[in-house]
Amino acid sequence: MIIEYRQILIEGTIVTISLAVLSLLLSIVLGLMGAFAKLSQIRGIRRAGSIYTTFVRSVPDLVLMMLIFFGGQTLVSQLGALTGLWGYVEINQFVAGTLTLGFIFGAYMTETFRGAILAIPTGQIEAGKAIGMSPGQIFRIVTWPQMVRFALPSFTNNWLVLVKSTALVSVIGLHDLVWNAFSAGRSTHQLFTFMIAVLVIYLIITGVSDLILRWIDRRYSAGVRRA
Repeated sequence: MIIEYRQILIEGTIVTISLAVLSLLLSIVLGLMGAFAKLSQIRGIRRAGSIYTTFVRSVPDLVLMMLIFFGGQTLVSQLGALTGLWGYVEINQFVAGTLTLGFIFGAYMTETFRGAILAIPTGQIEAGKAIGMSPGQIFRIVTWPQMVRFALPSFTNNWLVLVKSTALVSVIGLHDLVWNAFSAGRSTHQLFTFMIAVLVIYLIITGVSDLILRWIDRRYSAGVRRA
């Protein structure tokens, strides 16, 4: 039965992986912005970063997804009606899922990157300034390579949790792996069989991800003596 329905499982897997990767990219951007905001010397920016991380960690992921998917398109449509610039706007399930997961895990990445930046000895950054490096050069040459090494353990955990969290998007109707497997299982009365298939596919995704991230960790840890 799994072989017979393999096409919709493959299609669902592609949607799940695409959703996870795009959400990860968005979360990295938001995480870097949030980390530098929380490390800013300006009180208002620092407070805004704290509000962002506190809000996300206080609200369930599923609630945020419902708010963005249903409430977001209502808000955008009402703004269009008030301004007369556009009519009714329908937010795609894939877009809503990507924005929600990226927004949620951006908060977790914020703490990951902030902790990694704080782990870098301040003397190295001061040395970069002393020899005339620009802020961009300091980030690229001094901060980024070490930040990646310090952040990778927590980053790996966030990524693996993000991959599993993509299953939540099936609630808003996105035809991802979970949705397709559930539909196939319900139509064939073999739901348990298809959920086992989903379990195996997720294990493969996370297993391959772990191998890739271990390779990245070894690359950025070259020349570093382990305790």
